[in-house]
Amino acid sequence: MKLHTNILGKGKPFIILHGFLGMGDNWKTLGKMFSEEEYEVHLVDQRNHGKSPHSDDFSYELLVEDLKEYIEEHKLEKVVLLGHSMGGKTAMLFAATYPELLEKLIIVDIAPKYYEPHHQEILAGLTLLEDVDLSSRQEASKIISEYVPDRPTQLFLLKNLDREGKGNYVLKVNLKTLKEKIENIGAGLEKDKVYKGETLFIKGEKSNYIRLPEDEQLLHNHFPEAKIETISNAGHWVHAENQEDFYSAIMRFI
Repeated sequence: MKLHTNILGKGKPFIILHGFLGMGDNWKTLGKMFSEEEYEVHLVDQRNHGKSPHSDDFSYELLVEDLKEYIEEHKLEKVVLLGHSMGGKTAMLFAATYPELLEKLIIVDIAPKYYEPHHQEILAGLTLLEDVDLSSRQEASKIISEYVPDRPTQLFLLKNLDREGKGNYVLKVNLKTLKEKIENIGAGLEKDKVYKGETLFIKGEKSNYIRLPEDEQLLHNHFPEAKIETISNAGHWVHAENQEDFYSAIMRFI
């Protein structure tokens, strides 16, 4: 699958994978910052997200093969790979499957364990948007606010809207497949999957996606060289909620 991407700067390859219902564009500000440090930053849309192709199939195994194809197409070597949330799940499995393609691995606020589906309200709100004719973003915001009262989360989700010429707004994300495959989103890493390269796990202080110290042994079972850093004053969207400390932690690591 030919993935959509936005490439910033020149230098050592640095790929960033967004989370569930996100897109590479969510990382544009940080991507530009990393590109100014002599990195060639690839903001990739994973399948069924952003401007990448839609498919009836969705699993981390497929996302890993999509990424391998992307790396081969762009002739990248010794990649720094960062994944947030769902993108972190892709990155973990990719590292364990193709360790020779990576230089360093960064996993943002997700662990290699199974997570039960927990996006029901968000998916219900997006389904409503898909079922009506939307003439404005204000209209979409009003509809989704009934399911997602948090304004920053609303804005994040509404980035999935795209206008068809001068017509109505439509969702770019492949909602049908993602709803059907929702169990796959929380899949854990199989016990035999191990990556022995340099790895940084970043946890948001206010987030419970990574629980310390409970998850620490599991992280090291799969990633024996892992370091864990907690970013203060941040929840699951660590990179947006405390961008300065997040950026500093990444730069120290790479």
